[in-house]
Amino acid sequence: MLEAIGWFVLGLVLLALGGDSIVKGASGLAQRLGASPFVAGLVLVAFGTSLPELAVNLQAVVRDQPMLALGNAVGSNVANIGLTLGAAALIAPLTVRWRALAPLLLALLLGTLLTMMLGSDGELTRVEGAILLVAFLVVVVYAGLRTRRESPELQDAISAFARTSTDLWLNLIRFGIAAVLLYFGSRMIVRSAPTIGEGIGMAPLLTGLLPVAIGTALPEMAAAVSAARKGHGDMVVGHVIGSSLFNLLVVVGGIAAVGGSLAFPASFVTFELPAACVFALMLYPMLRGDLHISKGEGAGLLIAFLAWVAFELLTMH
Repeated sequence: MLEAIGWFVLGLVLLALGGDSIVKGASGLAQRLGASPFVAGLVLVAFGTSLPELAVNLQAVVRDQPMLALGNAVGSNVANIGLTLGAAALIAPLTVRWRALAPLLLALLLGTLLTMMLGSDGELTRVEGAILLVAFLVVVVYAGLRTRRESPELQDAISAFARTSTDLWLNLIRFGIAAVLLYFGSRMIVRSAPTIGEGIGMAPLLTGLLPVAIGTALPEMAAAVSAARKGHGDMVVGHVIGSSLFNLLVVVGGIAAVGGSLAFPASFVTFELPAACVFALMLYPMLRGDLHISKGEGAGLLIAFLAWVAFELLTMH
């Protein structure tokens, strides 16, 4: 058990380092190939932080542990809003100028409801998984078009996020290092997480929902707190919503589309997905109102997250 925990923690460290390296490499290569800093920044802000989680989920699927991947994908969405955003707002109130985030949050809510509906029969088929993937592409196109109408100040902030060296060899090296770190980090986590879960009486789905989802969210939480202190509220909330959309539509939809189907446990449809929906609903009034997430609202998100974790632990048997 202690050995498994050690490998799990080491895996998290490698994922954090690999995630940082691949974001820089992707940004540099995209701009080298002609993408503007704004376009590169928009993609990285929205989906860059999901790449370590994607590596874990791919490793879980390859090792025939789809329940671990499913739990991680949806548990990460709850952790994104409750833990990452809650902790960042508690440290420093977040001011959000990015008005496209409110409709993107609505897309997350609708996507969660769609996933619940499609999986209500206990299975997500290949066609239904493809529907989620197509929905993600629609959201990406909408986000790009809508954000181009945002204020020049916001566009400059997004562009600044992506600015890095465009040297070809440097970014290829970054990619190579990231691939190695993400591969071994995700492998360590997927091999050790079931041992940890079994040791505390957790099924694979709950292991993905709690230890894996929370563990992979910790580096994001640290980055979000740092960004909040610098006044980058748009980046923090953009990361949270974009990552959640990616986890739901690409990871869950992709597992079903590639694997042929994905089993949906009854409890997942009746509690875990509705819980993710509730957390998104808690965030919606904050982005539709004064576009400000206060310390009190951050504390509320954290308390709700802790209550969710406590409920999952109390009912796991």
